[in-house]
Amino acid sequence: MQNKKTSHTLQSLSRNVLVCFSHLRWDFVYQRPQHLLSRAARDYQVLFVEEPVFEDATTPRLVQKQDKSGVWIVVPHLPHRVRELQNEILEGLIAQLLSTIPTRNLYLWYYTPLALSFTRKLACDARIYDNMDELSGFLGASVDILQMEEEMFQKAVIVFTGGQSLFDAKRHRHNNIYAFPSSIDAAHFRQARSLRADSASRKRPQIGFFGVIDERMNIALVRELASLRPAWDINMLGPIAKIDPDSLPRATNIHWLGMKSYDDLPAHLAQWDIGIMPFAINASTKYISPTKTPEFLAAGLPVVSTVIHDVVHPYGDMGLVEIADTASAFVDACERLLHRPGEQWLTKVDRFLAQNSWDKTWNGMEKLMLQAARSVSTETVARAKSYV
Repeated sequence: MQNKKTSHTLQSLSRNVLVCFSHLRWDFVYQRPQHLLSRAARDYQVLFVEEPVFEDATTPRLVQKQDKSGVWIVVPHLPHRVRELQNEILEGLIAQLLSTIPTRNLYLWYYTPLALSFTRKLACDARIYDNMDELSGFLGASVDILQMEEEMFQKAVIVFTGGQSLFDAKRHRHNNIYAFPSSIDAAHFRQARSLRADSASRKRPQIGFFGVIDERMNIALVRELASLRPAWDINMLGPIAKIDPDSLPRATNIHWLGMKSYDDLPAHLAQWDIGIMPFAINASTKYISPTKTPEFLAAGLPVVSTVIHDVVHPYGDMGLVEIADTASAFVDACERLLHRPGEQWLTKVDRFLAQNSWDKTWNGMEKLMLQAARSVSTETVARAKSYV
């Protein structure tokens, strides 16, 4: 659904404003932030502030563009020479930008606690921390991330987590924390079902993964899977990040397809017989809740995954996803799925997916956010009256 309230300039409307600070680029992989904030943009003026780009320039600036959803993407461009002063400069740039926008209520929404370094002084109605991933476990994580997250837990009026295991790990750190696992735009991915050709007409089984290919990927498992079944095509769709492309296994039946648009994903998934999630078991995957799990299922694809907690529970427990911990177990699971009748399984899948959607998820998160903001406002007024 397109946002019908989009404006051509940030200053044109007095609305509730939601400013998101993210470690991810808006135009990278379309995932949780894009799903939630594009829905928020129906009722809020949403600014998505990315990490800075450093360039050969003399003056710091903010580059703004409006996405088709109505979200404004704000990218700080800073000269290389001011890298050591970036937090002070970002603080000034963001404060100046917000001073020009007519605002009823201002909500600051964080995906990275590091953004507190330049936003902690901003006056707002509420700070919200959507703890999508355990960033401290990722390759190249800042040494300050854990300390900054502790401050975030103190300043946020509400915390959301991107999965159940992350909630279980952090529930004791905040008194207003909720789990909102990966949701689904079922109608979008269900297009793959109508586009799917008869698998019997394919010369070779098509096995596929889509998503970011980084330190979370079990590269050795992909290599061994391709070696054990040379008659299967292994399709790896997505951008390569933080790992050396030369380290990826090369074989005639492994296809590194690169990044594709979100709009085109159903057409690609329609060509596959099985979806795979060959994640490594390491610090970066300990708390992940892969959005692609329900997306594969909505596309009508059987799925095999390694032992990721938020996949095992609930998807594995319900028989919606096969779980395998070795390459041979992966092959065995895929063999079973290639010959399994799908009608009964698909009925169970659709019954499960009908319980959730990104619309429902955003509505639930927004309701809790506004309750938390009102609670803080009421508490502040009551405290002020007590001093009169």
